[in-house]
Amino acid sequence: MAKLTPSTRLLRSLTRAAKTQQSTFAKLLDAYATPTPTPKRRRKPASRPASPAPAPGAWLAGQYPLPWQPGQGLIPSMRYWLYVPKQVPDTVARQGWPLVVMLHGCQQSAVQFADGTRMNRLAEAKGYAVLYPQQLAGLHAHGCWRWYDRSVQQGDGETAMLAGLIGSVCEQVRIDRRRIYASGLSAGAGMAAVLALNHPELIAAVGLHSGPVFGAGHSPAGALRVMRHGAPLRADAAIADVRQRRAMPLLPALLIQGADDHVVHPVNQEQLARQWLQLNGLPAGPASSVTVKPAGRGGSRNAHEIHDYLAGRKPVLRVVRIAGLGHAWSGGDPALKFNAKAGPDASRMMLAFFGRHRR
Repeated sequence: MAKLTPSTRLLRSLTRAAKTQQSTFAKLLDAYATPTPTPKRRRKPASRPASPAPAPGAWLAGQYPLPWQPGQGLIPSMRYWLYVPKQVPDTVARQGWPLVVMLHGCQQSAVQFADGTRMNRLAEAKGYAVLYPQQLAGLHAHGCWRWYDRSVQQGDGETAMLAGLIGSVCEQVRIDRRRIYASGLSAGAGMAAVLALNHPELIAAVGLHSGPVFGAGHSPAGALRVMRHGAPLRADAAIADVRQRRAMPLLPALLIQGADDHVVHPVNQEQLARQWLQLNGLPAGPASSVTVKPAGRGGSRNAHEIHDYLAGRKPVLRVVRIAGLGHAWSGGDPALKFNAKAGPDASRMMLAFFGRHRR
């Protein structure tokens, strides 16, 4: 057998590495893209539910141009949609709209996320504007926000883009800058946490649904490990790094998690809760109050527990664990992937929590 030259050995090594990385990306996509299977029932399948009536406010599409980089041809832009309610409450007329930033998960679009969560109809009733950014296909082919990327966690990449987009929207629409909130599902929840921790002067509170623990991953393979096992050795150090980099104001958080989530394991919620207690200077003991909600009649709602950690009389951290829920938005439109019909209604819970906090 002919002896391999050094260049041939290098080429084969690179080929094997490329195949390994491709396999890792495929596993990551499969983990995100496969909803929790629904048990089969021996009955006639129900017809597809009719789409809900659209909210009556303005549904505005826009593009936020990104900074030009040397060597670029066309200047890229981030697409987004903005919902502005039709009814204008007196408080909004005086102070501007409170704004909820909604970050979709992998294999979702911003529009699908809006439809699935039904957030616009609730925002109309409660008096919130809602911003839906769309991840650039050039940054991730499957629409995942790169919450795990080290530079993104430190404020670059999508973090800087989203902060710039929010600033641009505030210049176009009258927004109450003391009441801007970040929320998301799965990878979107991970990105919402990264955004808030890098821009606490901008974000008044976060709502993280099925989100990964902050500050770990740093690669697609690492992200997959975090989703499956959390990051017990990194969680505390990541928050310590944040507090060392900047003075952090109080940053309230609502953490919602399905107990049957096999994509982002519930251990991530436990570690996120510990991170947010450390961040806000609260003791790691038991919650100030625990509310147990049994399943409703006919099984239309899932049983769930609410653990509140208070600062004074306000819940700075609210941890919600929902029995029977997989990797899906609780109380969403089941006609769309990654949404579960059974409550509690996560959108309603988020607006109720956000309503108690302002920067």
